[in-house]
Amino acid sequence: MATVASAAEPVPAPTADPDRVRLPEQQVVGAREEIPPFLAPVEEVEIYAGKKTTVIDPAEPPKIVNDNYRQALSRVPGLILAEESTPLVSIGYRGLDPHRSQFTQILKDGIPIHADQFGYPEAYYMPPLDSIEQINFVHGGASLLYGPQIGGALNFVTRKPNPSTPFSLYSSQTFGSDEFYSTYNALSGTVDDLGYYVYYYQKQGDGFRDANSDFSLYSGSAKVTYKLNDTNRLLVAFDGYNEEHGEPGGLRRTPAENGRLYQDDREATTRFFDKFELERYMGWGLWESDLGPDTLLRVSAWGGRYERRSFRQRGGGFGTLPSGEAASTNAIENQRFNTGGIDARVRHDWEAFDETHTVTAGIEYFHTSSPRTDERGARPDARSGALRNKNTRTTNYGAAFAENRFVWKGFSFTPAIRLENYALGVDEKVNVDKAAAGVSLADETNYDFQPLFGLGFGYEIRPGIEAYANISSAYRPQIFTQAVSVSPTVRVAGNLDPSVSYQYEIGLRGNPVPFAWWDTSFFYFEIEDQIGTVQLTDETSEIRNVGEARHYGWEVAAEVGTVGFWDHVHGTDFATRFGDLSLYGNLTLLDAEYTDGPFEDNTPAYAPDYLVRAGFQYAYPGIVKLSMLTTASSQFFANDNNTEDFDVPAYNVWDLTMEGNVWRDRVALHFGVNNVFDSDYFSRVRSDGIDPAYGRFYYGGIKIYF
Repeated sequence: MATVASAAEPVPAPTADPDRVRLPEQQVVGAREEIPPFLAPVEEVEIYAGKKTTVIDPAEPPKIVNDNYRQALSRVPGLILAEESTPLVSIGYRGLDPHRSQFTQILKDGIPIHADQFGYPEAYYMPPLDSIEQINFVHGGASLLYGPQIGGALNFVTRKPNPSTPFSLYSSQTFGSDEFYSTYNALSGTVDDLGYYVYYYQKQGDGFRDANSDFSLYSGSAKVTYKLNDTNRLLVAFDGYNEEHGEPGGLRRTPAENGRLYQDDREATTRFFDKFELERYMGWGLWESDLGPDTLLRVSAWGGRYERRSFRQRGGGFGTLPSGEAASTNAIENQRFNTGGIDARVRHDWEAFDETHTVTAGIEYFHTSSPRTDERGARPDARSGALRNKNTRTTNYGAAFAENRFVWKGFSFTPAIRLENYALGVDEKVNVDKAAAGVSLADETNYDFQPLFGLGFGYEIRPGIEAYANISSAYRPQIFTQAVSVSPTVRVAGNLDPSVSYQYEIGLRGNPVPFAWWDTSFFYFEIEDQIGTVQLTDETSEIRNVGEARHYGWEVAAEVGTVGFWDHVHGTDFATRFGDLSLYGNLTLLDAEYTDGPFEDNTPAYAPDYLVRAGFQYAYPGIVKLSMLTTASSQFFANDNNTEDFDVPAYNVWDLTMEGNVWRDRVALHFGVNNVFDSDYFSRVRSDGIDPAYGRFYYGGIKIYF
């Protein structure tokens, strides 16, 4: 969801409810309107009726430091966070691999921010949480309105210009353990019909590992909104991002030569030279036009450069120090993504049988050109080396989609269709290993057409209480490294079919009073034709369609303001006078299993039997906020083979955060302790070993508003 905000006046978007009007946005320090926990059935040019949605308000809890997604996503069931000792983020969903959120669509104001959402669907970049107004999550295949991803869509809605003043300033400074420091500084305001929001964000620290876990991040953005006339609005923005960090390597739990044991020293380092760097420069814009009292058009366009570089010492193993002749060299990988895209959507409300119905339709197109080079450095810390591989990669993607919400006496019925066309191409220019083995270089272009369908149902049982159901299809095509293997001993079995998913969900949610809400649902989905590697001989293997899996379970999430509830029952006003104490929690029970293929009867990676998030928050509006929250997970495996090295034990971690105004609603202090009880746990295991999660972390800082 994205809106081009006109600073001082209402934005005249159509609405499916003729009695509902949009009011001017206001920014008031010390008092703020609550953001509903679910998306409305229709918002802007999107239809959410019949879909399971969760809305996150980053400003509701005390300040979240270091972009801690364990806290930011604490009210969302179904998402699992694979925590790591670098500043990167990996989010999984109901037993889907969380690595770089590759199964979940990640968007910023409705625009995809993966490096390449098909050929390389990894989200290294995430916007700073200080810049976010709200986070919307559309669960499962119900995210069809954004694309085909199996694991739902997470959309970051960024802050809009302050409409009430020509100039305002927000500054936040935070200091923490291990030399952590972050600063976020924003200028915002509106002059006549022109609004602006500009920020600069920086964070850095040494990390908690013995060596090579330092990081530094520099990010900035400039956004301008302009009201052309009463019916047309324009937004133009540019993002700059630069991040680098050390990769301290993994640990192990069983003895091995040159191994480093997790149980002996969870802060040990096994990789002293490995580095990762990321640059992202992206321009984007939105144009909204009211084509009539019942019709809204929105066109989004984006383009820019995304570059990922890694420098990794060779010769290492699972939780071991690099050794042997290879350890004197390193692997240098450089991937660039030059991307441009456009998304145009229109929404129209129409009348029939004394009801207002809504249709949305649109098209999306993007092109990515992605050269990749691999070099071998002559030292473990080399920054350049001899060329080993070079290839060019392209993605061309086009989609047309439409949905219609039919309404009849509290019942809604929303069929949806999305027609997907994509072509992935990989052209090898240099491959030293293939040349030595006499294997021809590859030049492949794979095209596919995928029709997707969805069906949503909703029924308003009473005001604020709704039953919903959704049936939808999704898919995941082969990625660049599956279309063409760089290894001479790994072949690809022709054009691979995309992995296809069918998802079903039925639930009940309610927000009948301002101080309480709940959402509970049963879900089931299956994934067919998953792509994997099959060993053919001791020396050769093949990438082919292998395996099927099914995932099903139950989710429940709820929150209640206990003082507000008391006031409601007894007619008192204690919440207004003394603040409210909210209790919240969510639970996901999951049963996931491979039903066919080489992993048959195994549990998919990152599929815990249960995942719990719960906590309490005390808030006296404009004065103080205090929160204590916990995340608890059952045991799970971090690979599909379910091997001992990748066994992740059950864990439980608690966080304490506080924030309070100290001067005239202009100055606030924040403090916190992440992992209060210094829990010894990990939730991520990769091919280089166990990645321990952060232990106890203290922080404090100041926020200033003017």
